[in-house]
Amino acid sequence: MSITPAPLSSWARNVSPSPTLAVDAKAKAMMAAGEDVCGFAAGEPDFDTPDHIKDACIAALKSGKTKYAPTPGIEPLRQAIVERYAAEYGLKATVGQVVVSPGGKFNCYLGVLATCSPGDEVIVPAPYWVSYPEMVKLAGAVPKYVLADDRTGFRLTPEMVEAAITPKTRLLILNSPSNPTGAVYSRQELEAIVAVALKHNLYILSDEMYEHLIYDGLKPTCVATLGKEVEARTITVAGFSKTYAMTGWRIGTTVAPLPIAKAIGELQSQMTSNVTTFAQFGALAALTQKEKTAAALQIMLTAFDRRRKLLHSELNKIPGVSCLLAQGAFYLFPKIASFGLKDMDFCSRLLEEQKVAAVPGSAFGAEGYLRLSYATSDAVITKGVERLAKFCASLK
Repeated sequence: MSITPAPLSSWARNVSPSPTLAVDAKAKAMMAAGEDVCGFAAGEPDFDTPDHIKDACIAALKSGKTKYAPTPGIEPLRQAIVERYAAEYGLKATVGQVVVSPGGKFNCYLGVLATCSPGDEVIVPAPYWVSYPEMVKLAGAVPKYVLADDRTGFRLTPEMVEAAITPKTRLLILNSPSNPTGAVYSRQELEAIVAVALKHNLYILSDEMYEHLIYDGLKPTCVATLGKEVEARTITVAGFSKTYAMTGWRIGTTVAPLPIAKAIGELQSQMTSNVTTFAQFGALAALTQKEKTAAALQIMLTAFDRRRKLLHSELNKIPGVSCLLAQGAFYLFPKIASFGLKDMDFCSRLLEEQKVAAVPGSAFGAEGYLRLSYATSDAVITKGVERLAKFCASLK
């Protein structure tokens, strides 16, 4: 007798897999099979974690820091996070407002869970990081997409936000510097946008994961510093993955108003307990051994900036491709709509025919673009763009 399996939950049926991870996995599988693939899909630095961070983790492991830790993070790390925000932005938070979670992705999800109920609407700026819509849906809320394309530099305007707000709107997500576009909002632009959010009594989830990867003399803006009323409604998410090349460590941070931070901590206590205890001591070293950390970050920034300019210059030499110069993160978001091919098909054929891995813009809510990560070597960039140019020429 055959048994019909019980159906999966609505959550499991409706969640979409990460297209960025899927492309990266396929490219890595091709490389493992011996194929010469130029990978532009990965959203992680190609540098190793600095030695002083690894050494601190190893020392903690050897000294027995292997037991449960407080759910919101070890006290010294949370205090160091408080001191970082005070020193860098003048944000006066308390340790109770800080929650350390297993990755910035989980911090964002907990922020949505803590503020949104089923049926609430969340404004998601597009192009968006692929996980925002899924975490909103997993909370039972409804993502409301607002597309800001290359005509506005991939940045929302206050008018766009105002037009998207309904009586059900609960939360506005902001991401600067942006994944996938590398766009950076100015302080003035953010002030105008959050004024609209305050007018409608919205919470703000400010994803500042790429805050230290910024170029052209720009300075990052911590949204929570735009006024006391803003601070009282802002959930600031950051972490260690991108700045310190610690993607696999899974350590993200939240700084939020005390009631929200408390709710996030309680949710986390029922889901994962604490971030790996000895890993937190590595994160602590990243914040407290400042000279070593700054030196390692400068090496990465110098390389990323060089690659950013190289990739941007070469892309714009390809007939039919146009690309803005990103000012943050390590992505460019070139437009390929002129070729008359859906970006999913474009990327699929590009990988099969020229062995170049890129992520289609439609994965980020923006059809007709590609996301290319320049967290790779100059040689891969040069070779990959040559192949991309050859592919584009074949479409004409």
